[in-house]
Order: sequence, then C-alpha cells, then structure tokens
Amino acid sequence: MTRVIYPGSFDPVTKGHLDLIERASKLFDEVNVCILTNSTKKCPLFSVEERVIMLKEAVKNLPNVKVETYKGLLIDYARKCGSKIIVRGLREMTDFEIELQMAQVNKEVSGDIETLFLAADPKFSNVSSSVVREFASYGIAVDKFVPENVLEKLKEKMNMM
Repeated sequence: MTRVIYPGSFDPVTKGHLDLIERASKLFDEVNVCILTNSTKKCPLFSVEERVIMLKEAVKNLPNVKVETYKGLLIDYARKCGSKIIVRGLREMTDFEIELQMAQVNKEVSGDIETLFLAADPKFSNVSSSVVREFASYGIAVDKFVPENVLEKLKEKMNMM
C-alpha cells in the first residue's frame, strides 16, 4: 500500500488544497492530510480543531483520505505513519524554490523520504489561504476560493453577512 502525506496549515482549506487532495487520492492508496503546527506562522485565524473539522467535512467523499494533526517535524510524522512520500503543490516559481529547498533538507535528514510535486490546476494557481483571509477580512467574497463549509465558518469568524 502506498501512503502519502499532504501537509499544510490549511488556515483555511481552499479549493486549491482540495483539488490536490483529490488528485493525490486517485494516485495513491491512502492520503494523510496532516495539519502541522507551524512555528513561523503566528496568530492563525482558525484553531487546529476548527481546521480538522473543516477539512474532514470537505474530504468526506474521499474514503482513502485521512485528516490528522502533528506537532513537530514532518519527517517524524512520516515515520510515525509509515509514509515515505510527501506530496506538495506548486502554484508558482516562488513555491518551487521554497518547496525544493525543504524537500532537499528533508532528504538530507531522512534519507528515505521523497517529495513529489503536483502542479496546481491553473484555475487555482492564484488561490492561497492568506489571500482568502485577507479578502475575507475586507468583506470581499471568497466563495470561489473555498468550499461551502469553509465559507460558512469564515462568515462566522469574520462576522460577514
């Protein structure tokens, strides 16, 4: 069985994230979507628990997708869940530069863990959680960027109506 990890902060999960999760679920036996606690990202909009609930709801139609959380290094999580493959999405060249550096460091430290890159669908290449948070904070509609269940939570969080 081929198990892969798709890590991220998912604050909030976007349609771009979901596209990559769905595509990975068609390529691999099991996809572990791992919400990592990122020490470099301060003041998340949603708690880890809220993100888990939103992600589980958004992927409930994908039976081979599991949503978990992990505090610590991704390579330690990979060992814990028995995966040797990390899936990362690329929207643009700056994503590639950052992700390539991380993949090379993970490979250097772990030796046996590989990173596979999936190019974002062009219709989602401009979508990021930070753009969604920024637009939502100014009352700009984000329904084309996030699934319905996330849109409802954003409205509650931002007091948008």
